[in-house]
Amino acid sequence: QVQLVESGGGSVQAGGSLRLSCAASGSTYCMGWFRQAPGKERERVADIVSDGSTGYADFVKGRFTISKDNVKNTLYLQMNSLKPEDTAMYYCAADPTRAYCMGNLATLRYWGQGTQVTVSS
Repeated sequence: QVQLVESGGGSVQAGGSLRLSCAASGSTYCMGWFRQAPGKERERVADIVSDGSTGYADFVKGRFTISKDNVKNTLYLQMNSLKPEDTAMYYCAADPTRAYCMGNLATLRYWGQGTQVTVSS
């Protein structure tokens, strides 16, 4: 069982920055950030595996950075050069089992409650 609590969302102007945090209880094999805008499907933003390897969606490459503090068991998403189209609810997800950490991570079993990010132009 993994519990996830996100924080750090808010409102910012275009070009600004925000850092999201996701505090996890329990061990994880992979963790990721996802987002969902109103009327749109949920999409994967970035992910990190236990060996430290990371992956990013094309639309955030060069702007967002995912990282994990293993001592604090906390996942981060540093978001720079934010755009209005980044406005969405951002969710942290994780799984302790490698078998669920495949593909686009749609099968991750544990999710946080979400944190809202709003970028104004």
